[in-house]
Amino acid sequence: MKRDFPIIRTTPWSLGLVLLVLLLLVQTSTLPDRLDNWLFDAYLVNHPATPANDVVVVAIDEISLGHLGRWPWPRSIHAQLIDKLQAAGARTIVFDVLFPEPSPQDPILAGAMARHGNVVLPVHLAEPGPRQLLTEQLPAPQLLAQAARLGHAHVELDADGVARGIYLFNGLGDTQWPSLALAARGERPRHPSRDGLAPYTNVREQYRAVPLAGGAGSLPTVSYVQVLNQPPMPEWFQGKTVFVGATAAGFGDVLPTPFSGLRRPMSGVEFHANAYSALSQDRLIRPAPPWAPPLLYAACLAVLSLLLPRIRPSLAFPLCLGVGGLALALYLAALVLFQLWLPVANALLIPLFALPVSSGLRLAQTNRFLNRQLDELARTPQVTLPSPAHRHPWQLLEQIQALVPLTGWLLTDDTGVVSARVLGPADIEGLPLSPGRWLHQDNRSFIRLTRGHKTYTLGLILPDDLSREAVQQYLRRLRLEERQDPSLGSDTRENISARIERLKAATQRMERMQQFIRLSFERMPDGIIVTDELGVIRFANGHIEEWFHEPMPSLTGLPLARLLEGHDPRETPPWHETVSDTLTLHQSRTVDLRIRDKDFLIHFAPFRLPDTEQHGIIANISDISELREQQRQHREAIDFISHDVRSPLVSQLALIEQLKRDPANIEPDQLEQLGRLARRSYHLAEEFVQLARAEQLTETRFYECEFLAIVENARDSVSEQAIEKNIQLKLHGLEDLWLRGNPELLERAVINLLTNAVQYSPEGTTVNIQVYRAGHLACLTVSDEGMGIDPEELPYLFDRYQRQKRSELAGIHGTGLGLSFVKTVTEKHRGEISVTSVPGQGTSFTMKLPVADPMA
Repeated sequence: MKRDFPIIRTTPWSLGLVLLVLLLLVQTSTLPDRLDNWLFDAYLVNHPATPANDVVVVAIDEISLGHLGRWPWPRSIHAQLIDKLQAAGARTIVFDVLFPEPSPQDPILAGAMARHGNVVLPVHLAEPGPRQLLTEQLPAPQLLAQAARLGHAHVELDADGVARGIYLFNGLGDTQWPSLALAARGERPRHPSRDGLAPYTNVREQYRAVPLAGGAGSLPTVSYVQVLNQPPMPEWFQGKTVFVGATAAGFGDVLPTPFSGLRRPMSGVEFHANAYSALSQDRLIRPAPPWAPPLLYAACLAVLSLLLPRIRPSLAFPLCLGVGGLALALYLAALVLFQLWLPVANALLIPLFALPVSSGLRLAQTNRFLNRQLDELARTPQVTLPSPAHRHPWQLLEQIQALVPLTGWLLTDDTGVVSARVLGPADIEGLPLSPGRWLHQDNRSFIRLTRGHKTYTLGLILPDDLSREAVQQYLRRLRLEERQDPSLGSDTRENISARIERLKAATQRMERMQQFIRLSFERMPDGIIVTDELGVIRFANGHIEEWFHEPMPSLTGLPLARLLEGHDPRETPPWHETVSDTLTLHQSRTVDLRIRDKDFLIHFAPFRLPDTEQHGIIANISDISELREQQRQHREAIDFISHDVRSPLVSQLALIEQLKRDPANIEPDQLEQLGRLARRSYHLAEEFVQLARAEQLTETRFYECEFLAIVENARDSVSEQAIEKNIQLKLHGLEDLWLRGNPELLERAVINLLTNAVQYSPEGTTVNIQVYRAGHLACLTVSDEGMGIDPEELPYLFDRYQRQKRSELAGIHGTGLGLSFVKTVTEKHRGEISVTSVPGQGTSFTMKLPVADPMA
């Protein structure tokens, strides 16, 4: 009975839940942030920003330190720099240099700042210490009073220690200082209301990523000492914003950037100058709104969860690649067109996880299905036969006795004789017996078997005839001892290996089943045709190919009705009607079929495959030519018995009744006639019986015999009949010709030939008998000098009950069975019989039989 197993399928919910759990687990690591930062850095490095035309960096570099001395420099030097820059036309001067402590030279610097009127000074947010809170470090009071604006110099470092952006506003409590870049653009501090906020709380707002123009030194840079020592340079500073700060190694703040990492960090003043350059071009990159990344993740998750369970596995990789590529394209579009930094790492990780997860779920589903199907296959009946290697020797002996007529046997075990007839323990003493191997001595066969912890010895006495060798060969093929397969002893511990072995075993069972079905169809005595629901041939066995003389490739795909119409066209009923009725009415049909003078019976049977709507026809074609021939022969036999046998019997009965009415006057000619009729009846019955024996002859009744001796015996049997007609029987032949056949029937066939020759020859003539060898054939030719046979009767000479009209008219009455018997015996011996005749001159019959080597 078929079992329906519920299959747990991969659904959008199951796939989506697994992906969501994996995504949440990944959030506990730094992988998404690292991937987002790597993508951002890769974009910046490969697409550096274009520097603004109005920004210049005045660098406090190693050359300046060498000329002006150790830091800190007198503030009068910075005043000189401001005057030089003012003279060169600088629009804004931004110092990334802290001036927190008052200095005696503050008035000089404050005066220079006042003369320029647009100098921006930094505010530093001091890091908290063990006994100190976070504090703001403002410029000295005199400098603070002359500063056009203040800006914070803090640069935000990401979790990986790389500087990628700044907060546009940063401060403590209710005062938020703009960044130096924003202050250079004219922005002033903000004072939003922060009720309940502690004055030492760091408040940061409006984070922006800075698209750098490159690594350190990418912006136009002039050495500090060069500005001081040379005349004003309006070509460098006219109308521009000048950032002044330290770039010397080991001096001032240095920042790892996407361009440099820790190998060549960028100074803080250059970073602020890059921020100003991007700000002036409106190219600062804003973080995406908080709702955008989750929406993107949810969209990727939904698309993959909905589509992956529904598409073919071969499309899973292109789909995941497409979703990841679309997310990456959206990321680049937001970055390039809208200056939005959209975290996309999770949107890329979802397709990365989805492909193996969906494949794993599919494999798990397939695995469950295969396991259940394998279990189902294991429960189905197998086309296997129980091995005799597991049967008890006593059972083997009984089954061999039922198969072969044994004349004796012996079965012993470790304790003694179990069963015996004719054979005894003395017959097996000293025999070199091996377990599972037969030892044959003439017609005796012995074998040693092991069952459990016991050892058995089985001896058989086979019939001493022609079948003995075949039986011994059959016994050799029997596997009576179990043969261990080394592969069966291996311990398969891996689950996948065990499953592969189960699948291999199931596949082998299916292959054996298919081979069994195929061989069964091929070895059936009937022809088999299987069609589909349109009557088109889909399978045919070898008999169909042989009988219809159609090659197998042309049979497949050919309509059955067209095949039958091409070989046995008929009008009532036409073949297409029979095939159509079988398919439409689902009724069996049986029709006669004739192909190349052979009679067949074709049976159309409709079928329907289980659990499907597919149906078709199985056509079974049986060769009934022999049956029809037997029916014809049966009718001829009935006619023969009713006429040829019945006529002399009726004559005998009439003559007997006549003698009974007048027993006193019995004439000798009446007794002679009665005897003649009795002998005719006997000859008719004898030839009829001999013909039946010949037709039932098989090669199991053949053995070695010498052909010349058979012919000599036949000649001696006919010699008396020849003497009565003064006919000489001359035998020519001296060579012994050995045949494998039945000498009794062969002798009877030669007698029939000689009897016909004597019977149809005139008195005083000669019948020549020649025995000779022609190649691998033993030949016999019987020639007479009789009346001959008419040419029109020669083709039917060997048919049953066929008699010559000329001999019947001449008063020679035969049975019509003699030559039919000769032909049957000759064909049973795989030979041939032929005749040549010239009317008025005589007839010659030639029998040819294959010779056999008597030493073989």
